[in-house]
Amino acid sequence: MYLTSEKKVEFFAKFGKSATDTGSTEGQIALFSYRIAHLTEHLKSNKKDYSTQKALLALVGKRRSLLDYLKNKDIVRYREIVKALGLRK
Repeated sequence: MYLTSEKKVEFFAKFGKSATDTGSTEGQIALFSYRIAHLTEHLKSNKKDYSTQKALLALVGKRRSLLDYLKNKDIVRYREIVKALGLRK
């Protein structure tokens, strides 16, 4: 599997408040970004995989919702996570 539990702990330790805080907004955004990058690479070689395409669009929507929430709640944290992940609107 491309996403092991050790990898998840690493994401939450780096971007979240702690390694065990899996509900932090920053950690969720980082995890979604990793999954989006993986699915994008998969779709480059499998252009007709429509179920994966639908899952990718759902993930992008979830990440966008979390980013909007974070932007409204705390603009400083929003700017930090966008800069750390290299995202753009």
